Amino acid sequence: MSTLFMDVLGDAAFSTLPARVQALHRATGTRTYRGKADVLRGTGLLARLCGLVTAQPPAAQGVALQVQIAATSAGERWTRNFAGHLMRSTMWARDGLLCERLGLVTFGFALSTEDGVLVWRVRSVRALGLPLPAPWFDGVRACESEVAGRYRFDVEARLPLAGLLVHYRGWLDVG
Repeated sequence: MSTLFMDVLGDAAFSTLPARVQALHRATGTRTYRGKADVLRGTGLLARLCGLVTAQPPAAQGVALQVQIAATSAGERWTRNFAGHLMRSTMWARDGLLCERLGLVTFGFALSTEDGVLVWRVRSVRALGLPLPAPWFDGVRACESEVAGRYRFDVEARLPLAGLLVHYRGWLDVG
């Protein structure tokens, strides 16, 4: 059975990913993963406002993280719980992109694999349904990898004028 990430990446690219990354994105139904994360947040007014509308977690080091992923025929619902702070998003495939609605913003990501790392790159952005220039979001990046047998993630968002919005990275136990 094909899954959302398998559909967007294609079988050949998906098969080049490390075992833990494949396991996280191959699973179906509802599953829960636990781990830890370090979170940095931008402190400027614009950075705080952008973080608010996308429900970004507060700054913390070594915070407990629980990620629940519920896969349906329409896509996936992700609930990230950073020690009580919930960040929810919905993901689906459209026109070869992985679309993610996070608060008031919808991103279209091109996915690729580079040396065993799953890389997310912004190709389109809509806020409240209105398109925004994708180059404004060149500072938004995400990657997933496996280090020493553990699933790792690294997500960073920087915007012109606002600077750093959020940078969170860490690990999850993925069997």
